[in-house]
Amino acid sequence: MSEKELIIKAKGGDIDAFTILYSRYQKKLYSYAFYRLGNVSDAEDAVSDCVLSAFEQIEQLKSAEAFSSWIFRILYCCCTSAIKNQINQRHMDNIDDYENMFCITYDETDEQIELKKALALLNEEEREIVLLSVVAGFKSREIAKINGMTAGSVRSKLSRSLAKMKDYLS
Repeated sequence: MSEKELIIKAKGGDIDAFTILYSRYQKKLYSYAFYRLGNVSDAEDAVSDCVLSAFEQIEQLKSAEAFSSWIFRILYCCCTSAIKNQINQRHMDNIDDYENMFCITYDETDEQIELKKALALLNEEEREIVLLSVVAGFKSREIAKINGMTAGSVRSKLSRSLAKMKDYLS
């Protein structure tokens, strides 16, 4: 079944159609959230919030062709909210409360660690453009719609951002 048919069915309340749509985007959504938020649990939470919100609002989607950028816009907002929560939590936490606690860490490969360091060199807007382009696979005009920029600005910032990352990784 085509994506457009699935979207039409999902807009009509078909849960199975929405589930299939989600399965097609799941890996890209998670990858985007992971590189934006920097940890597994926050990424999983953001994707869950995004999918729930998308399911609740799917009838508001105006055009089936806009689904991809629409769901990533929702995820962008969920990640932004998660970042704000991370910042607020840091201000409220007392380090002494964690004295004898340990956490389960996610074993990252050397490549993932280096990629995260290279992404950290970029400002938030540059990082957002790179993630939407490389991880989510959006074209410059789609990124422009999500971020409220011109396609030319997106291409220019993407080129400069990738060059910064390439310099670091070389």
